[in-house]
Amino acid sequence: MGNRWRGIPALLHTPIGRRQLLWSLYQAGWPLLSILAKGYRRTLGRKTHIVAVVGSYGKSTTMRATACALKVRVHRLSLRNSRSFVAGAVLRNWPHHRHAVIEVGIDGPGQMAGYAAIIRPDTTIVTSIGSEHNRSLASLEITRSEKSEMVRILSPLGVAVLNGDDPNVLWMKSHIQARVVTFGLADTNDVRATNIKLDWPNGTTFRLHANGETRNLAIRLIGQPMVYPILAAVATSLAEGFSLDQIIPTLENLSPTPGRLEPIRLPNGAFVLRDDFKSPLETIDAALDVLGEIPAKKRIVVLGDVSEPFGRQWQIYRKIGEHIAQVATKAIFITGKFRAYAAGARVGGLPSSSLVDVGGSFLEAIDALRQDLGLGDVILIKGRDTQRLDRITLSLTGRTINCNVTFCNTKAARCGHCPMLERGWKGKTL
Repeated sequence: MGNRWRGIPALLHTPIGRRQLLWSLYQAGWPLLSILAKGYRRTLGRKTHIVAVVGSYGKSTTMRATACALKVRVHRLSLRNSRSFVAGAVLRNWPHHRHAVIEVGIDGPGQMAGYAAIIRPDTTIVTSIGSEHNRSLASLEITRSEKSEMVRILSPLGVAVLNGDDPNVLWMKSHIQARVVTFGLADTNDVRATNIKLDWPNGTTFRLHANGETRNLAIRLIGQPMVYPILAAVATSLAEGFSLDQIIPTLENLSPTPGRLEPIRLPNGAFVLRDDFKSPLETIDAALDVLGEIPAKKRIVVLGDVSEPFGRQWQIYRKIGEHIAQVATKAIFITGKFRAYAAGARVGGLPSSSLVDVGGSFLEAIDALRQDLGLGDVILIKGRDTQRLDRITLSLTGRTINCNVTFCNTKAARCGHCPMLERGWKGKTL
């Protein structure tokens, strides 16, 4: 216990440290808050229809889209999806609220069943099953079984909204008693999209097929990966009794979720495509595919580490390098895996002169970008959450950056709202 609290004096020396301490204390209240939330859900909160959103990727945008379609206000803490924040999301719902949408994330085995017992959802959306939890959950089979706890708890009157294009999500269909509605691009889905086209930088257009009706949509979200959250929201809101006429206008106005395929226009006319919130392998490939569709004078990739790569790392990074060569004209690597990335990029046809190794320094990446960036260029920024590559975008948009840490695991604030961004550390550590 002494080791756990030894760092508190150092935390109190910095404003972000004090925020982090408050965050930690709030999370430490999970045992009590979980009991309160469970009791509240069974009594005063029992009439609210709760939609739980689970999955490996796409949860936050799906949560926001579903809340938008159901006319539910998104609280500033709604993107916090673990422990006390989940309990808090249940407790924030007043008895008169018709709907609530709660995002749930896990980082280890045995957690989802506990969350499910507290939330007792009426509807569960499952977005995807992927490699994000390789270290803690070991395999896709274990991951899907863990996440399926949120659909197993559904009553026969409940609704499971499943990504029908993901076989590990669709596997859940035979393990639950609730009604199942599927969404995706395949013809077999109940709610599906066809004729998807990127309208850079405005968004994406597609044709929606649902309930025997067909509509043309123009959304503000970027690329095919972001069509899935919209389809999930449509499927859920239709199951809740809404009409397409009620749903579509609000979904078309939904803005991108920060750090998830979010376009940012720079003062010089170039664009950043921010996808720096996290970087499991599947999301890297998806982001590169979107970049390849963008009509740009130059396409530049700024890439950090892969989150929890599963398998032989050299082969994983080399394959990503080959993919980069297919869609980009230049690549800047903020990682110790440069040799593997570069080997694949050269095999794919990208010359060594277009490959930049900045080690772990995002500041050197910023300098490299400023030397070769102009009107009509597009930069895709992708990296692990702890690398905090959003500082690159902030710098390119004119913010002063004095925080140069290479690893940051604080949960209390993102870089754009962190008091240390411009202040700097001046010898202090978190």
